[in-house]
Amino acid sequence: MPAPRLRTTPLPGIGVQYEITTRRYDTLSVIAHRDGARTLNVHHDDDPDSCALSMKLTGAEALSLTDALLPNHNSPNLLHTSDFGLLAERVTITGTSHWNGRTLGETQMRTRTGASIVAVMRRAHAIPSPGPEFRLRGGDTVIVIGTREGVDGAHDILDRA
Repeated sequence: MPAPRLRTTPLPGIGVQYEITTRRYDTLSVIAHRDGARTLNVHHDDDPDSCALSMKLTGAEALSLTDALLPNHNSPNLLHTSDFGLLAERVTITGTSHWNGRTLGETQMRTRTGASIVAVMRRAHAIPSPGPEFRLRGGDTVIVIGTREGVDGAHDILDRA
């Protein structure tokens, strides 16, 4: 049996939803909230409103569940940013965004939030470590790393219409 496909759906202002469908056609979804909380949902048919289980977890509880599901996931080659009080998130620049066509330097991201833009995904290409002269475009996905407060501030800045 092939591995289940993970579907990702951005939830503007909330976070990201991840979904898989099991071999029994149950749908498992996790909503990764911007504040670090997670909501685990189980649906027994194709109707997402027919939720059989919904459980909200704190960030610490979600990490403990990850440890239970993947007990060997720790590797010295992996950076688990949560261990250092940091996290990485994606922010999509819309075509109607205030930042569409403007440079990263104009956002004053690091000065205003302490968070850093470490990469931009454009179409099928990754642009690592973009400089202040890098011009954002609608459809770009910006990868931001920082504290919870810094990343929230980055969302506030980059979500500006």
